Amino acid sequence: MPTNLPQQYFETEKKLKTANTPEEKIAVYEELLSIIPKHKGTEKLRAQLKTKISKCRDAAQKKSSTAHHGQSHKVKKSGAGQVVFVGLPNSGKSSLINAMTGGAVPVGDFPYTTLEPIPIMMPYENIKVQLVDAPPFTAEYMEPWQPDLIKGADGVVIVFDLSDENNILNFGPMLDQLKEKKISFIPPHGQPEEENSYVYKKTLMVGSKKDLENQGLEELIPGEFQLHNTSVFTGEGIETLREKIFRMLGVIRVYSKIPGKKAEFDSPFTLALGSDVMDMAKTVHKDFSQNLKFARIWGKNAYDGQRVNRSHILEDEDIIELHI
Repeated sequence: MPTNLPQQYFETEKKLKTANTPEEKIAVYEELLSIIPKHKGTEKLRAQLKTKISKCRDAAQKKSSTAHHGQSHKVKKSGAGQVVFVGLPNSGKSSLINAMTGGAVPVGDFPYTTLEPIPIMMPYENIKVQLVDAPPFTAEYMEPWQPDLIKGADGVVIVFDLSDENNILNFGPMLDQLKEKKISFIPPHGQPEEENSYVYKKTLMVGSKKDLENQGLEELIPGEFQLHNTSVFTGEGIETLREKIFRMLGVIRVYSKIPGKKAEFDSPFTLALGSDVMDMAKTVHKDFSQNLKFARIWGKNAYDGQRVNRSHILEDEDIIELHI
């Protein structure tokens, strides 16, 4: 029996994309329950939501009971993707993150201002990307949990102080230490050279403090990478870096459109590059993926309202109208 859900249900369901804690998810699930019409066709959906609420409450209780065991260094992903910033002490990564996010990550003239991973959201056009300011490490030492933080990210930004000779001299040994942890870095659009036990992370090499004297770090960057220079003081390279981070994630933004209404440009769905119409339908709601008949598309590689099938590959900023 069809559920006949109101549009308000799908609008509220989008809040789950930014709900990061069990408590936040419970609030959304309870709001969804209040919206769903009560009839025979919605009994299964209501039961599913109640089960999810129960699981979230169990998770919240477990989290509370284990909090005394110490702070976890895992950072739950949020937004369109997670990018970890790493570098030597006083590399300038915290200042760079603040410049791109408008945030207030602690910054100091002394080393090791950042002691724990700090997540903060970077706006890029109409989406947000999660940046994580990781504690600095040297060629001799890194926190034992830092390799796992890097391995779990969707991308990495390695920041160097262009004015600090120590940053330059320790660049190679720093990368060697990460290689010992089975981490290898590749350019944003690169591919692993071979199958092995290494974890390959798409990476941007970024030079900070471009307004100060440049010590010639470019010569030490591996040939397959390009050094992107920035300056928080002059603003050079900041906006371009935002775009490069977005492109590195390999995601596209897709807008949903209800028949007879305008597209919703303020809350796009983010999908992996190469996703098709069915992937979009699954993201919107299970009912769409199960009952999808066809879709209409407005985009760069289609005429307005073109009818497409389930396997049509989507492009960044396509507008999709699903029909069930």
